[in-house]
Amino acid sequence: MKDRHLVVSAVNFSEGGPLTVLRDSLAAAAATLGERWRITALVHAHDLIDIPEIETLAFPRSKSSWLRRIALEWWTFERLSRRLKPDMWLSLHDMTPRVATRRQAVYCHNPSPFYAPSMKEAWYDPGFFAFNKLYLWLYRAFIGRNDAVIVQQEWLRRELGRYHRNVVVAHPGVKTATVAPQLSAPLRQPDSAAPLRLLYPALPRVFKNIETVCEAVALLPEPVRNRVELRLTMDGSEGRWARTLRRRYGSFSAIHFIGRQDRTGMAAQYARCDMVLFPSRLETWGLPISEAKDFGKPLLVADLPYAHETVGSYADVSFLDPGDPAAWAAAIGAAVDGRWTPQGQHGAASATPFFADWPALWTYLTKDL
Repeated sequence: MKDRHLVVSAVNFSEGGPLTVLRDSLAAAAATLGERWRITALVHAHDLIDIPEIETLAFPRSKSSWLRRIALEWWTFERLSRRLKPDMWLSLHDMTPRVATRRQAVYCHNPSPFYAPSMKEAWYDPGFFAFNKLYLWLYRAFIGRNDAVIVQQEWLRRELGRYHRNVVVAHPGVKTATVAPQLSAPLRQPDSAAPLRLLYPALPRVFKNIETVCEAVALLPEPVRNRVELRLTMDGSEGRWARTLRRRYGSFSAIHFIGRQDRTGMAAQYARCDMVLFPSRLETWGLPISEAKDFGKPLLVADLPYAHETVGSYADVSFLDPGDPAAWAAAIGAAVDGRWTPQGQHGAASATPFFADWPALWTYLTKDL
């Protein structure tokens, strides 16, 4: 008998890492909570979720404006909650809704309120700039209604700990390869004639720092550049910044704009590549880092706190200044010639409260309900 009701709201998730988080969270809830729990997901579109145990309510206009989104969170969901009568309500997208429920939590996945965008970023993506200024206020509104605020990393716990007493860290639960933090065999033989296949899986947002790896390839001496193939998951039509990147670097035969990939396509790209790059300046987690580890791929990543925490313990990784294309060019050149020696890293244990995956987090959130 289903005498408990869980509602998960994520009406703004429709692509990329956030959609993966939504799907993984619902699959874990269905597998963990048992037959007593009815699970309803509030989503952007019904076809985003294909889990038989999950009921969906779709809000296809949720992304049409911020005013509509705020109205949903603070008024529509309040009325909906009185009809659904949830025992637990988890909002997966940062804002705390005004809802009637026995227990409530919010998952704060967006780090942009704690990032200072440059004037260049503001010019190429004014929406991100405005969003950056607005989002901290949206984070803080009604945050005290929550029994728990969930984040993915320690640095976000420190930031949001100023506004809530119970901020817990929960990793997104990606299954990754366990590799001892020691130097591994060379990436490739020095005399290899095949191109070094590099992959940077990222949407063309200004903070993703795609220009650094493009410029790094451009800086390579031509004989070295001819032995490199950089694959970017964009095609240049996505917006002003994407068009600029395509115009600047589209003439380089070593740089391939392969377009957005679905899950199957991404799995194929990971399997075929020799090394994954991740120079992003801003992430809550950086899911491609975990996915690259799962495929056992060598990594060049930004030398930033989020990246160190996501990498954890891994042998085949080096950390580079995200603002220094020459450093990335040097590392890529060394990999081409078989001279790359990874730094490796041994990750530190997380402080409590900490949950390593979704099943552990669901058990915590629903305890005694």
